[in-house]
Formats: sequence, structure tokens, C-alpha cells
Amino acid sequence: MTSRTPAAKPPLISNVLAKYIMAITGIVFALFVMVHMYGNLKVYKGPEAFNDYALFLRTLFEPLFPYEGFLWVFRVALLVCLIGHVGCAVLLSSRAKKARGSHKRRGLKGFKSFTARTMPVTGIVLLLFVIFHILDLTAGVGVAPTDFQHGSQAGSFAYENLVASFQRPVVALIYLLAMVILFLHLAHGLWAAVYDFGVTVSEKARSWVILIAGVYALIVMLGNISIPLAVLFGLVK
Repeated sequence: MTSRTPAAKPPLISNVLAKYIMAITGIVFALFVMVHMYGNLKVYKGPEAFNDYALFLRTLFEPLFPYEGFLWVFRVALLVCLIGHVGCAVLLSSRAKKARGSHKRRGLKGFKSFTARTMPVTGIVLLLFVIFHILDLTAGVGVAPTDFQHGSQAGSFAYENLVASFQRPVVALIYLLAMVILFLHLAHGLWAAVYDFGVTVSEKARSWVILIAGVYALIVMLGNISIPLAVLFGLVK
């Protein structure tokens, strides 16, 4: 009598589900960075407008939520998305590497292929940048400017902290480079997300999605880059 090999259990998270999780969380982050950039551009309206905007975010939905309450709910939601996004990226990457074995992908050329190959690297760099950014302009510790001022319900010092941070050329350069990397990651990520949902079924659709994703990422990059440059050149002070 021949013994049958028991069928392998299907993975808890399939490749298809992992791609959907990455696509959905990626779109969440894409929307967040656009809204975040739009809000940051209020710095050009001056200290009062920018500080009022920062205070508005911390007092949103009061008294239903306490001071910074809604902001913390939003942060936790983003953290959950981040864990899902990074976790599925690691999962898919390890499975792909295992499936390829010693064989390397060949024939990959062009800008889209470059952004695809560098997604893990740009993702890691962006994760490190997010930590740096939180320490610098949210927590105000470690890499933050020495004269960082913590806000309260009485008022915000977001404008003063931003200017103090970007007046340091090295920090401004870090932000500039991070935004270029964000452009690369976001441009390919948006295209991949739409592709995973099966929208890019034709060559024409693929071309339009690549164009829209690139323009979207470019707007985010240029908007964010303009701020440290404006501080360095004394346009915002």
C-alpha cells in the first residue's frame, strides 16, 4: 500500500491577498502624502496661518475627542497600514526570491523597471526617513533643533520649529533627497496598485496609469521640496 503525502496547508496570507493589502495601504499612503503636502504649503501664508492649521489638527472633533485624540486615532490607523504594507512586502519578496532560486531576472530596462527593482530599497529609506521626520518635527527629540518648542492647547509653534529645522543645510538636504526617493517609490507604487486591481488591461490604459502616477508623485515631490528650499533661501523665515 502506497502512502499519500499530505497536502500542504495553504498559507494564511496568499500572494493575491498580500498584493491587495499592499495596494490598498499604498493608496492610503498616497492620499495621505498629498493631503499632508497640501497642509504643509500653508507655511507660505505665514506663522499665524500655519500654526492655526497645526492647532486645528490637534483639536479636531473636540470635545468628542480630547486634545490630539483624533490625531492619535489617525496615527494608529497609519501605523496599522504601515505594518500591513511592510509585512506583505517582505512576505512577497521572500517568496519571490525562494521561487527564483539562483536565477536572476534579466532584460529589465527603463525607468519603470528601475523603480520596480529599487522598491525594497526606497521603501526602507522612506521608513527611516519617517522615523527621522517624527523625531524632528513631531516629537522634538534627538535630531530636532535645539530650540524646538512643544505646542499645547494654548497654541502651536509648528512654523517656528519647521523654519528652525530647515535652516540647517544638512537636514534640508535630507528632506530633499527623501522627497526624490518618495517620488520614485510613489510613482511605481501607484502604478502597481492599479495594476493589481486589474485596471491596466490594455496598452493604452497602462500608458495613462503610468502618466497619472508619475504626475501625482511629481506634484507631491515638488510641493514638499519647495518648503526646505524656501527656508534655505530666506523666502520663509
